[in-house]
Amino acid sequence: MTTPIKVFLLDDHEVVRRGVAALLEAEPDIEVIGEAGTAAQAVARVPALRPDVAVLDVRLPDGDGITVCRELRSRMPELACLMLTSFTDEEALVDAVMAGASGYVLKQIHGSDLVGAVRTVAAGGSLLDPSSTAQILQRLRERPRKDPLAALTEQERKILDLIGGGLTNRQIGERLFLAEKTVKNYVSSIFTKLDLHRRTQAATLITQLKANESRTLPGE
Repeated sequence: MTTPIKVFLLDDHEVVRRGVAALLEAEPDIEVIGEAGTAAQAVARVPALRPDVAVLDVRLPDGDGITVCRELRSRMPELACLMLTSFTDEEALVDAVMAGASGYVLKQIHGSDLVGAVRTVAAGGSLLDPSSTAQILQRLRERPRKDPLAALTEQERKILDLIGGGLTNRQIGERLFLAEKTVKNYVSSIFTKLDLHRRTQAATLITQLKANESRTLPGE
């Protein structure tokens, strides 16, 4: 016997979860190993269960399935995420692709098609047809590049760069002739604007931005 496809379900509606679970469990090659009704529950449970496929509702009471997809795939790159939604939303489709989702289907999908979708993404396939993929890629190319640090002041940018260099608040204050308490206030403002929580996250962000700059030098 082949190893069954292990599936995790995320949907805030229990009736929907039960229906999808019953549908998938009826298949001999699919096993539902866990469920969640919120984004927080999914992020906490999935890494421990190690499913092959996560079927994720796009709209959730405490967030969205696209963010969950991005978070889970950062920890488990091998995980295939299948987005399940009641709404046709081109922007959400683009975001899902960018988050690493392998497929995007509507809840109105026939049961047999959903089973097939799970098998497809489990095998490494994609449910985004070539024409949709081409349109998405074209939209991404046409999007103006946004400055991820646009919300920061010039002084905050300097301080973020120094944080990326590993300097403490006191060292930054000495470098910029600022009181340590003033630097602390700046750091708090930076973290709030960029949704950061730790200095290591700030250092990682700076490293990524510098890497991106090196790939977009004149001549490309």
